[in-house]
Amino acid sequence: MNNNIDFSRRSFLEQCGPGFGTLALATLLKEDGLLAGDEASRPALSLQPRQGHFPARAKNVVVLMQSGGPSHMDLFDPKPDLQKRHGATVAINSLQGRPREPLMASPFRFSKRGQSGIEFSELVPHLGGLADDLCMIRSMHTFDPCHAGAPLILFTGKLEFGRPTLGAWVSYALGTENQDLPAYVVLPDIAGHNTAGAALWDNGWLPALYGGTEFRPIGSPVVNLRSARTMPKEADVNDLSLIGRLNEKYRRRYPRALELESRIRNYELAARMQIAAEKHLDLSQETAKTREQYGLDDPVTKAYATQCLMARRLIEAGVRFVQIMNKPHNPWDHHGNLRSRLPQECASTDRPSAALIADLKQRGLLDQTIVVWIGEFGRLPTSQRGTGRDHNMHAFTALIAGGGFKSGHIHGATDELGHRSVVDKVSVLDLLATILHQVGLDQNQLSYRHNNIEETLTDAKVTQARVVGELLSQSPTVA
Repeated sequence: MNNNIDFSRRSFLEQCGPGFGTLALATLLKEDGLLAGDEASRPALSLQPRQGHFPARAKNVVVLMQSGGPSHMDLFDPKPDLQKRHGATVAINSLQGRPREPLMASPFRFSKRGQSGIEFSELVPHLGGLADDLCMIRSMHTFDPCHAGAPLILFTGKLEFGRPTLGAWVSYALGTENQDLPAYVVLPDIAGHNTAGAALWDNGWLPALYGGTEFRPIGSPVVNLRSARTMPKEADVNDLSLIGRLNEKYRRRYPRALELESRIRNYELAARMQIAAEKHLDLSQETAKTREQYGLDDPVTKAYATQCLMARRLIEAGVRFVQIMNKPHNPWDHHGNLRSRLPQECASTDRPSAALIADLKQRGLLDQTIVVWIGEFGRLPTSQRGTGRDHNMHAFTALIAGGGFKSGHIHGATDELGHRSVVDKVSVLDLLATILHQVGLDQNQLSYRHNNIEETLTDAKVTQARVVGELLSQSPTVA
Protein backbone atom coordinates (compact mmCIF):
# COMPACT_ATOMS: atom_id res chain seq x y z
CA MET A 1 0.00 0.00 0.00
CA ASN A 2 1.34 3.45 -0.97
CA ASN A 3 1.05 5.67 2.08
CA ASN A 4 2.13 8.74 0.06
CA ILE A 5 -1.05 8.85 -2.03
CA ASP A 6 -2.90 12.08 -1.30
CA PHE A 7 -6.68 11.87 -1.70
CA SER A 8 -8.52 15.03 -2.61
CA ARG A 9 -11.87 15.68 -0.94
CA ARG A 10 -13.63 15.04 -4.25
CA SER A 11 -11.94 11.67 -4.81
CA PHE A 12 -12.63 10.67 -1.23
CA LEU A 13 -16.35 11.32 -1.60
CA GLU A 14 -16.43 9.63 -5.02
CA GLN A 15 -14.93 6.44 -3.62
CA CYS A 16 -16.64 6.40 -0.21
CA GLY A 17 -19.94 8.06 -0.99
CA PRO A 18 -21.80 4.84 -1.80
CA GLY A 19 -20.83 3.58 1.63
CA PHE A 20 -22.66 6.47 3.30
CA GLY A 21 -25.78 5.63 1.32
CA THR A 22 -25.51 2.00 2.32
CA LEU A 23 -25.13 2.97 5.96
CA ALA A 24 -28.22 5.17 5.77
CA LEU A 25 -30.21 2.42 4.05
CA ALA A 26 -29.07 -0.13 6.59
CA THR A 27 -30.13 2.16 9.43
CA LEU A 28 -33.60 2.61 7.94
CA LEU A 29 -34.00 -1.11 7.35
CA LYS A 30 -32.81 -1.83 10.87
CA GLU A 31 -35.35 0.59 12.36
CA ASP A 32 -38.16 -1.14 10.43
CA GLY A 33 -36.87 -4.59 11.37
CA LEU A 34 -36.24 -5.51 7.73
CA LEU A 35 -32.59 -6.51 7.76
CA ALA A 36 -31.98 -10.15 6.87
CA GLY A 37 -30.08 -10.54 10.13
CA ASP A 38 -33.03 -9.35 12.14
CA GLU A 39 -34.95 -12.63 11.91
CA ALA A 40 -34.36 -13.28 15.60
CA SER A 41 -36.16 -10.03 16.51
CA ARG A 42 -39.06 -10.62 14.15
CA PRO A 43 -42.31 -11.30 16.04
CA ALA A 44 -43.19 -14.97 15.89
CA LEU A 45 -46.40 -15.23 13.87
CA SER A 46 -47.77 -18.15 15.80
CA LEU A 47 -50.53 -18.98 18.24
CA GLN A 48 -48.47 -21.75 19.82
CA PRO A 49 -48.52 -21.40 23.63
CA ARG A 50 -45.57 -19.47 25.01
CA GLN A 51 -44.13 -18.66 28.42
CA GLY A 52 -44.45 -15.19 29.90
CA HIS A 53 -41.81 -13.18 31.70
CA PHE A 54 -42.37 -15.06 34.97
CA PRO A 55 -44.61 -17.86 36.27
CA ALA A 56 -48.27 -16.97 35.77
CA ARG A 57 -51.09 -17.25 38.31
CA ALA A 58 -53.71 -17.34 35.54
CA LYS A 59 -53.87 -18.80 32.04
CA ASN A 60 -57.07 -17.25 30.72
CA VAL A 61 -59.05 -14.02 30.92
CA VAL A 62 -62.77 -13.28 30.52
CA VAL A 63 -63.94 -9.65 30.41
CA LEU A 64 -67.64 -8.96 30.95
CA MET A 65 -67.88 -5.43 29.56
CA GLN A 66 -70.89 -3.49 30.87
CA SER A 67 -71.08 -0.67 28.35
CA GLY A 68 -72.57 2.63 29.39
CA GLY A 69 -71.31 3.08 32.94
CA PRO A 70 -73.12 1.10 35.70
CA SER A 71 -74.09 3.21 38.71
CA HIS A 72 -71.78 2.10 41.50
CA MET A 73 -73.71 3.79 44.32
CA ASP A 74 -76.84 1.91 43.25
CA LEU A 75 -75.14 -1.50 42.89
CA PHE A 76 -71.92 -1.98 44.86
CA ASP A 77 -71.02 1.13 46.87
CA PRO A 78 -73.71 2.11 49.39
CA LYS A 79 -73.52 5.67 50.69
CA PRO A 80 -75.45 6.45 53.91
CA ASP A 81 -74.54 10.14 53.65
CA LEU A 82 -76.02 10.26 50.16
CA GLN A 83 -79.25 8.82 51.50
CA LYS A 84 -79.37 11.41 54.30
CA ARG A 85 -78.58 14.39 52.03
CA HIS A 86 -81.03 13.58 49.24
CA GLY A 87 -82.07 16.78 47.50
CA ALA A 88 -79.16 18.88 48.78
CA THR A 89 -77.13 20.93 46.31
CA VAL A 90 -73.36 20.37 46.39
CA ALA A 91 -70.36 21.53 44.37
CA ILE A 92 -70.52 18.79 41.73
CA ASN A 93 -70.78 19.88 38.11
CA SER A 94 -72.46 17.74 35.50
CA LEU A 95 -70.64 16.52 32.41
CA GLN A 96 -72.63 18.72 30.06
CA GLY A 97 -72.09 21.91 32.04
CA ARG A 98 -75.67 22.19 33.28
CA PRO A 99 -76.37 24.07 36.52
CA ARG A 100 -75.57 22.05 39.60
CA GLU A 101 -78.25 19.51 40.34
CA PRO A 102 -79.29 18.08 43.71
CA LEU A 103 -78.04 14.86 45.23
CA MET A 104 -80.13 11.78 44.51
CA ALA A 105 -80.31 8.98 47.05
CA SER A 106 -80.28 5.43 45.77
CA PRO A 107 -83.81 4.00 45.59
CA PHE A 108 -82.46 0.47 46.09
CA ARG A 109 -81.72 -1.46 49.28
CA PHE A 110 -78.32 -2.94 50.17
CA SER A 111 -77.54 -5.95 52.35
CA LYS A 112 -74.44 -7.76 53.55
CA ARG A 113 -73.72 -11.02 51.75
CA GLY A 114 -71.60 -14.06 52.52
CA GLN A 115 -69.14 -14.54 55.34
CA SER A 116 -67.19 -11.54 54.06
CA GLY A 117 -70.20 -9.29 54.66
CA ILE A 118 -69.71 -7.32 51.45
CA GLU A 119 -72.74 -5.16 50.72
CA PHE A 120 -74.58 -5.62 47.42
CA SER A 121 -77.68 -3.99 46.02
CA GLU A 122 -80.93 -5.91 45.84
CA LEU A 123 -80.61 -5.58 42.03
CA VAL A 124 -77.69 -8.05 41.84
CA PRO A 125 -78.70 -10.94 44.12
CA HIS A 126 -76.78 -13.57 42.11
CA LEU A 127 -73.49 -11.66 42.09
CA GLY A 128 -74.10 -10.90 45.76
CA GLY A 129 -74.40 -14.63 46.36
CA LEU A 130 -70.77 -14.92 45.22
CA ALA A 131 -69.50 -12.24 47.65
CA ASP A 132 -66.90 -14.60 49.10
CA ASP A 133 -65.49 -15.34 45.63
CA LEU A 134 -65.17 -11.72 44.47
CA CYS A 135 -62.58 -9.00 44.73
CA MET A 136 -64.55 -5.73 44.73
CA ILE A 137 -62.55 -2.64 43.72
CA ARG A 138 -64.53 0.40 44.86
CA SER A 139 -61.83 2.94 43.99
CA MET A 140 -61.58 2.65 40.21
CA HIS A 141 -61.09 5.80 38.12
CA THR A 142 -60.35 6.67 34.51
CA PHE A 143 -59.26 9.64 32.39
CA ASP A 144 -62.10 10.41 29.99
CA PRO A 145 -65.83 10.85 30.67
CA CYS A 146 -67.11 9.92 27.20
CA HIS A 147 -68.48 6.61 25.90
CA ALA A 148 -65.97 6.29 23.06
CA GLY A 149 -62.89 7.51 24.92
CA ALA A 150 -63.21 5.70 28.24
CA PRO A 151 -63.57 2.19 26.72
CA LEU A 152 -60.58 2.87 24.46
CA ILE A 153 -58.47 3.69 27.51
CA LEU A 154 -59.81 0.64 29.35
CA PHE A 155 -58.90 -1.77 26.55
CA THR A 156 -55.96 -0.10 24.75
CA GLY A 157 -54.32 1.99 27.46
CA LYS A 158 -54.69 5.29 25.59
CA LEU A 159 -57.31 7.62 24.17
CA GLU A 160 -56.44 6.64 20.61
CA PHE A 161 -58.04 4.54 17.90
CA GLY A 162 -55.93 1.94 16.11
CA ARG A 163 -54.05 0.58 19.12
CA PRO A 164 -53.84 -3.07 20.20
CA THR A 165 -56.23 -4.07 22.95
CA LEU A 166 -55.46 -6.04 26.10
CA GLY A 167 -56.63 -9.27 24.47
CA ALA A 168 -54.39 -8.70 21.45
CA TRP A 169 -51.35 -8.07 23.65
CA VAL A 170 -52.01 -11.21 25.69
CA SER A 171 -52.50 -13.31 22.54
CA TYR A 172 -49.33 -11.88 20.97
CA ALA A 173 -47.29 -12.65 24.07
CA LEU A 174 -48.69 -16.02 25.11
CA GLY A 175 -50.42 -17.66 22.13
CA THR A 176 -53.13 -20.13 23.06
CA GLU A 177 -53.62 -23.78 23.97
CA ASN A 178 -56.11 -24.69 21.24
CA GLN A 179 -54.72 -24.28 17.73
CA ASP A 180 -58.13 -24.93 16.17
CA LEU A 181 -59.67 -21.81 17.70
CA PRO A 182 -58.54 -18.16 17.88
CA ALA A 183 -56.54 -17.04 20.87
CA TYR A 184 -58.83 -14.03 21.34
CA VAL A 185 -62.60 -14.37 20.91
CA VAL A 186 -65.17 -11.59 21.17
CA LEU A 187 -68.85 -12.29 21.81
CA PRO A 188 -70.80 -9.17 20.81
CA ASP A 189 -74.56 -8.87 21.04
CA ILE A 190 -76.26 -10.02 17.86
CA ALA A 191 -78.01 -6.62 17.56
CA GLY A 192 -74.77 -4.69 16.98
CA HIS A 193 -71.70 -3.08 18.51
CA ASN A 194 -71.28 -0.68 21.40
CA THR A 195 -69.68 2.76 21.20
CA ALA A 196 -66.11 2.54 19.75
CA GLY A 197 -67.14 -0.72 18.05
CA ALA A 198 -64.47 -3.14 16.89
CA ALA A 199 -61.72 -0.78 18.07
CA LEU A 200 -62.26 -2.47 21.44
CA TRP A 201 -60.83 -5.76 20.11
CA ASP A 202 -58.46 -4.44 17.45
CA ASN A 203 -54.96 -5.78 16.86
CA GLY A 204 -53.79 -2.24 16.03
CA TRP A 205 -50.26 -2.44 14.67
CA LEU A 206 -49.68 -5.92 16.06
CA PRO A 207 -49.97 -8.62 13.38
CA ALA A 208 -53.61 -9.27 12.50
CA LEU A 209 -53.35 -12.83 13.80
CA TYR A 210 -53.67 -11.49 17.34
CA GLY A 211 -56.82 -9.39 16.96
CA GLY A 212 -60.16 -10.44 18.38
CA THR A 213 -62.33 -12.80 16.31
CA GLU A 214 -66.07 -12.23 16.60
CA PHE A 215 -68.22 -15.26 17.41
CA ARG A 216 -71.99 -14.87 17.19
CA PRO A 217 -74.28 -16.16 19.94
CA ILE A 218 -77.02 -17.01 17.42
CA GLY A 219 -76.73 -19.22 14.34
CA SER A 220 -73.36 -20.27 12.99
CA PRO A 221 -70.77 -18.94 15.48
CA VAL A 222 -68.33 -17.62 12.87
CA VAL A 223 -69.56 -15.37 10.06
CA ASN A 224 -68.47 -16.38 6.53
CA LEU A 225 -66.63 -19.43 7.78
CA ARG A 226 -68.31 -21.64 5.18
CA SER A 227 -69.00 -21.05 1.51
CA ALA A 228 -72.35 -19.44 0.65
CA ARG A 229 -73.03 -22.29 -1.79
CA THR A 230 -72.40 -25.98 -1.35
CA MET A 231 -69.39 -27.28 -3.25
CA PRO A 232 -68.25 -30.88 -3.83
CA LYS A 233 -65.74 -31.94 -1.23
CA GLU A 234 -63.08 -32.42 -3.91
CA ALA A 235 -63.58 -28.85 -5.13
CA ASP A 236 -63.08 -27.46 -1.62
CA VAL A 237 -59.91 -29.49 -1.21
CA ASN A 238 -58.59 -28.33 -4.60
CA ASP A 239 -59.42 -24.69 -3.83
CA LEU A 240 -57.61 -24.82 -0.50
CA SER A 241 -54.63 -26.55 -2.09
CA LEU A 242 -54.36 -23.89 -4.82
CA ILE A 243 -54.69 -21.05 -2.31
CA GLY A 244 -52.04 -22.67 -0.16
CA ARG A 245 -49.58 -22.96 -3.08
CA LEU A 246 -50.18 -19.34 -4.12
CA ASN A 247 -49.78 -18.13 -0.57
CA GLU A 248 -46.53 -20.04 -0.19
CA LYS A 249 -45.24 -18.59 -3.45
CA TYR A 250 -45.87 -15.04 -2.28
CA ARG A 251 -44.58 -15.81 1.19
CA ARG A 252 -41.21 -16.81 -0.31
CA ARG A 253 -41.18 -13.73 -2.54
CA TYR A 254 -42.02 -11.34 0.32
CA PRO A 255 -40.64 -12.97 3.49
CA ARG A 256 -41.03 -9.78 5.57
CA ALA A 257 -44.66 -9.06 4.68
CA LEU A 258 -46.28 -9.53 8.09
CA GLU A 259 -49.77 -8.69 6.82
CA LEU A 260 -49.52 -11.42 4.18
CA GLU A 261 -48.17 -13.85 6.76
CA SER A 262 -51.02 -13.00 9.14
CA ARG A 263 -53.60 -13.50 6.42
CA ILE A 264 -52.15 -16.90 5.54
CA ARG A 265 -52.23 -17.95 9.18
CA ASN A 266 -55.82 -16.72 9.51
CA TYR A 267 -56.88 -18.72 6.43
CA GLU A 268 -55.27 -21.79 7.95
CA LEU A 269 -57.04 -21.15 11.26
CA ALA A 270 -60.37 -20.63 9.48
CA ALA A 271 -60.04 -24.03 7.82
CA ARG A 272 -59.49 -25.70 11.18
CA MET A 273 -62.34 -23.74 12.78
CA GLN A 274 -64.88 -25.18 10.32
CA ILE A 275 -64.94 -28.27 12.50
CA ALA A 276 -63.78 -27.01 15.91
CA ALA A 277 -65.95 -23.90 16.41
CA GLU A 278 -69.31 -25.57 16.03
CA LYS A 279 -68.18 -28.57 18.07
CA HIS A 280 -67.03 -26.50 21.03
CA LEU A 281 -69.99 -24.11 20.93
CA ASP A 282 -72.81 -26.61 20.63
CA LEU A 283 -74.84 -25.58 23.67
CA SER A 284 -77.34 -28.39 23.10
CA GLN A 285 -74.84 -30.62 24.88
CA GLU A 286 -75.39 -28.75 28.16
CA THR A 287 -77.46 -30.32 30.92
CA ALA A 288 -80.84 -29.00 32.00
CA LYS A 289 -79.27 -28.00 35.32
CA THR A 290 -76.64 -25.87 33.59
CA ARG A 291 -79.21 -24.25 31.30
CA GLU A 292 -81.28 -23.32 34.34
CA GLN A 293 -78.23 -22.04 36.21
CA TYR A 294 -77.40 -19.56 33.43
CA GLY A 295 -81.02 -18.73 32.59
CA LEU A 296 -80.65 -19.99 29.04
CA ASP A 297 -84.37 -20.69 28.64
CA ASP A 298 -85.58 -17.47 30.29
CA PRO A 299 -86.38 -14.75 27.70
CA VAL A 300 -85.04 -12.07 30.08
CA THR A 301 -81.60 -13.66 30.47
CA LYS A 302 -81.34 -15.80 27.33
CA ALA A 303 -79.14 -13.48 25.23
CA TYR A 304 -76.54 -12.77 27.91
CA ALA A 305 -76.73 -16.33 29.23
CA THR A 306 -75.83 -17.62 25.77
CA GLN A 307 -72.76 -15.35 25.65
CA CYS A 308 -71.65 -16.37 29.15
CA LEU A 309 -72.11 -20.07 28.50
CA MET A 310 -70.21 -19.76 25.21
CA ALA A 311 -67.42 -18.06 27.17
CA ARG A 312 -67.21 -20.96 29.61
CA ARG A 313 -67.03 -23.47 26.76
CA LEU A 314 -64.30 -21.44 25.04
CA ILE A 315 -62.23 -21.25 28.21
CA GLU A 316 -62.78 -24.98 28.68
CA ALA A 317 -61.54 -25.50 25.11
CA GLY A 318 -58.31 -23.60 25.80
CA VAL A 319 -59.05 -20.14 24.34
CA ARG A 320 -56.77 -17.58 25.97
CA PHE A 321 -58.93 -14.43 26.08
CA VAL A 322 -62.72 -14.01 25.82
CA GLN A 323 -64.48 -10.65 25.75
CA ILE A 324 -68.26 -10.36 26.18
CA MET A 325 -69.96 -7.18 24.99
CA ASN A 326 -73.51 -6.54 26.14
CA LYS A 327 -76.33 -4.88 24.20
CA PRO A 328 -75.49 -1.96 21.85
CA HIS A 329 -76.30 1.69 22.56
CA ASN A 330 -74.72 1.63 26.04
CA PRO A 331 -77.44 -0.15 28.02
CA TRP A 332 -76.03 0.99 31.40
CA ASP A 333 -76.14 4.67 30.40
CA HIS A 334 -79.00 5.77 32.65
CA HIS A 335 -79.29 9.52 32.25
CA GLY A 336 -82.99 9.15 33.02
CA ASN A 337 -85.52 6.68 34.42
CA LEU A 338 -82.82 4.97 36.48
CA ARG A 339 -85.41 3.55 38.89
CA SER A 340 -86.92 1.39 36.13
CA ARG A 341 -84.08 0.97 33.60
CA LEU A 342 -81.32 -0.13 36.00
CA PRO A 343 -83.36 -3.09 37.33
CA GLN A 344 -84.06 -4.17 33.76
CA GLU A 345 -80.36 -4.29 32.85
CA CYS A 346 -79.46 -6.08 36.06
CA ALA A 347 -82.20 -8.65 35.51
CA SER A 348 -80.73 -9.59 32.12
CA THR A 349 -77.06 -9.83 33.19
CA ASP A 350 -76.79 -10.61 36.92
CA ARG A 351 -77.76 -14.26 36.81
CA PRO A 352 -75.65 -15.25 33.78
CA SER A 353 -72.61 -13.33 35.08
CA ALA A 354 -72.75 -15.11 38.42
CA ALA A 355 -73.42 -18.44 36.73
CA LEU A 356 -70.26 -18.12 34.64
CA ILE A 357 -68.11 -17.52 37.72
CA ALA A 358 -69.76 -20.31 39.72
CA ASP A 359 -69.55 -22.73 36.78
CA LEU A 360 -65.85 -22.06 36.24
CA LYS A 361 -65.26 -22.62 39.95
CA GLN A 362 -67.24 -25.87 39.98
CA ARG A 363 -65.19 -27.17 37.04
CA GLY A 364 -61.87 -26.24 38.65
CA LEU A 365 -61.16 -23.49 36.10
CA LEU A 366 -61.62 -20.33 38.18
CA ASP A 367 -58.19 -20.44 39.80
CA GLN A 368 -56.59 -20.22 36.35
CA THR A 369 -59.12 -17.77 34.86
CA ILE A 370 -59.48 -14.05 35.60
CA VAL A 371 -63.10 -12.90 35.26
CA VAL A 372 -63.55 -9.12 35.15
CA TRP A 373 -66.99 -7.45 35.46
CA ILE A 374 -66.51 -3.77 34.60
CA GLY A 375 -67.91 -0.69 32.87
CA GLU A 376 -66.00 2.23 31.37
CA PHE A 377 -66.84 4.60 34.27
CA GLY A 378 -69.43 5.21 36.98
CA ARG A 379 -72.23 7.72 37.62
CA LEU A 380 -72.55 10.94 39.60
CA PRO A 381 -74.32 11.04 42.98
CA THR A 382 -76.41 13.98 41.74
CA SER A 383 -79.62 13.61 39.80
CA GLN A 384 -79.97 14.36 36.10
CA ARG A 385 -83.32 15.92 35.40
CA GLY A 386 -84.49 14.32 38.61
CA THR A 387 -84.53 10.71 37.37
CA GLY A 388 -81.04 9.69 36.21
CA ARG A 389 -77.31 10.13 36.75
CA ASP A 390 -74.60 11.62 34.52
CA HIS A 391 -71.18 10.11 33.70
CA ASN A 392 -68.48 10.02 36.37
CA MET A 393 -64.88 9.21 35.44
CA HIS A 394 -63.61 9.84 38.99
CA ALA A 395 -65.16 6.78 40.65
CA PHE A 396 -66.62 3.40 39.81
CA THR A 397 -66.54 -0.24 40.91
CA ALA A 398 -65.06 -3.32 39.24
CA LEU A 399 -65.58 -6.94 40.25
CA ILE A 400 -62.87 -9.57 39.71
CA ALA A 401 -62.96 -13.29 40.39
CA GLY A 402 -60.29 -15.97 40.15
CA GLY A 403 -56.80 -15.84 38.69
CA GLY A 404 -55.01 -15.15 41.97
CA PHE A 405 -57.06 -12.10 42.97
CA LYS A 406 -58.19 -11.94 46.58
CA SER A 407 -61.66 -13.33 47.27
CA GLY A 408 -64.24 -11.88 49.66
CA HIS A 409 -62.24 -8.66 49.57
CA ILE A 410 -63.10 -4.96 49.25
CA HIS A 411 -60.34 -2.69 47.99
CA GLY A 412 -60.38 1.09 48.24
CA ALA A 413 -63.16 3.56 48.88
CA THR A 414 -64.88 6.60 47.43
CA ASP A 415 -65.78 9.76 49.33
CA GLU A 416 -68.93 9.99 51.43
CA LEU A 417 -71.09 10.66 48.36
CA GLY A 418 -69.43 8.27 45.89
CA HIS A 419 -68.20 11.14 43.71
CA ARG A 420 -64.44 10.47 43.78
CA SER A 421 -62.15 7.58 44.60
CA VAL A 422 -60.10 8.69 47.59
CA VAL A 423 -58.64 5.62 49.34
CA ASP A 424 -56.23 3.19 47.61
CA LYS A 425 -57.14 4.46 44.17
CA VAL A 426 -56.85 2.12 41.17
CA SER A 427 -56.71 3.56 37.65
CA VAL A 428 -57.82 1.55 34.65
CA LEU A 429 -54.14 1.43 33.65
CA ASP A 430 -53.22 -0.02 37.05
CA LEU A 431 -55.83 -2.71 36.46
CA LEU A 432 -54.40 -3.50 33.01
CA ALA A 433 -50.91 -3.81 34.51
CA THR A 434 -52.24 -6.12 37.23
CA ILE A 435 -54.07 -8.38 34.79
CA LEU A 436 -50.93 -8.64 32.66
CA HIS A 437 -48.95 -9.53 35.77
CA GLN A 438 -51.32 -12.33 36.70
CA VAL A 439 -50.91 -13.99 33.30
CA GLY A 440 -47.12 -13.76 33.67
CA LEU A 441 -46.39 -10.57 31.74
CA ASP A 442 -44.43 -7.51 32.80
CA GLN A 443 -46.04 -4.30 31.51
CA ASN A 444 -42.64 -2.81 30.68
CA GLN A 445 -41.10 -5.86 29.01
CA LEU A 446 -44.15 -6.58 26.85
CA SER A 447 -43.46 -4.26 23.92
CA TYR A 448 -43.64 -3.97 20.14
CA ARG A 449 -41.63 -1.62 17.93
CA HIS A 450 -43.94 0.64 15.92
CA ASN A 451 -42.84 3.83 14.13
CA ASN A 452 -39.45 3.54 15.85
CA ILE A 453 -41.08 3.53 19.29
CA GLU A 454 -41.13 0.59 21.69
CA GLU A 455 -44.85 0.62 22.36
CA THR A 456 -46.42 -0.95 25.45
CA LEU A 457 -49.98 -1.34 26.66
CA THR A 458 -49.79 0.97 29.69
CA ASP A 459 -46.82 3.25 28.84
CA ALA A 460 -45.95 2.87 32.53
CA LYS A 461 -42.90 5.15 32.51
CA VAL A 462 -45.18 8.05 31.63
CA THR A 463 -48.48 7.04 33.22
CA GLN A 464 -46.98 5.56 36.41
CA ALA A 465 -49.24 2.53 36.03
CA ARG A 466 -48.51 -0.08 38.68
CA VAL A 467 -49.31 -3.64 39.60
CA VAL A 468 -51.72 -3.35 42.55
CA GLY A 469 -50.34 -5.98 44.88
CA GLU A 470 -53.06 -5.33 47.46
CA LEU A 471 -55.56 -7.00 45.11
CA LEU A 472 -53.58 -10.22 44.88
CA SER A 473 -53.54 -13.31 47.09
CA GLN A 474 -49.76 -13.52 46.62
CA SER A 475 -47.17 -10.76 46.45
CA PRO A 476 -46.38 -9.50 42.92
CA THR A 477 -43.48 -11.13 41.12
CA VAL A 478 -40.48 -8.92 40.40
CA ALA A 479 -39.42 -9.64 36.83
